[in-house]
Amino acid sequence: MKPSETDQQLLSLLRENARASTALIARRLGLSRTTVQSRIERLEREGVISGYTVRVSDEYERGQVRAHIMIAVHPKLMTSVVATLRAMPELRALHSVSGAYDLIAIAAVPAVSEMDELTDRIGNIEGVERTTSSIVLSTKFER
Repeated sequence: MKPSETDQQLLSLLRENARASTALIARRLGLSRTTVQSRIERLEREGVISGYTVRVSDEYERGQVRAHIMIAVHPKLMTSVVATLRAMPELRALHSVSGAYDLIAIAAVPAVSEMDELTDRIGNIEGVERTTSSIVLSTKFER
């Protein structure tokens, strides 16, 4: 199912604030509350919306050291590497990507020393061939 332009706008608003009231979303989209509620229910039923999550405050985020950690993995060990990475609470997301690296992990920790320790732990996982990290300096926007 390919969401319509209105559904895409609705999803964008929900990504910004999933707790926004139906009335607020309806005003921003120029639709009735009933229409917005019906669209949300349909998107949930069709599996487009699979859940809702917590976003922490910008102030809290500024206190975290965040990084993108690119990871090259031995192909036969991908499944076990992913399972090991999934168990690390410091990792917020893990993406399989094309190019020189196989995975990109999104990490957040309270201090640079902890990021150093985390990247060492990742590099020591059996099957990880090499890593490269980029510290996030600022986030211009996020949805």
